[in-house]
Amino acid sequence: MAIAELSIVPIGTKSTSLSPYVAACLKVLEDSGLTYELHGMGTIIEGDLKDLFDVMLKMHEVPFEAGALRVVTSIKIDDRRDKEASAKDKVKAVLTKRPST
Repeated sequence: MAIAELSIVPIGTKSTSLSPYVAACLKVLEDSGLTYELHGMGTIIEGDLKDLFDVMLKMHEVPFEAGALRVVTSIKIDDRRDKEASAKDKVKAVLTKRPST
């Protein structure tokens, strides 16, 4: 299973508020059935790499369909093949190794 983090930024919109575009992108993600976590600066998605690419492409198109003239999408992918992992597992691994004070 792969883990991807993406951020989609519409440019050339009528407003500086991007939340309506993000909400529309989130709808596409919800419909995909993939596991995801929305955070303040992007979204983490987990699943088969092909499924991730498919849904990220659909999400990238959403702002254009809503009238944006330009879209910048940043994608970071962690594709680990030696064992199953999730975004939550990655956080737990770091937290269990932090020094105590």
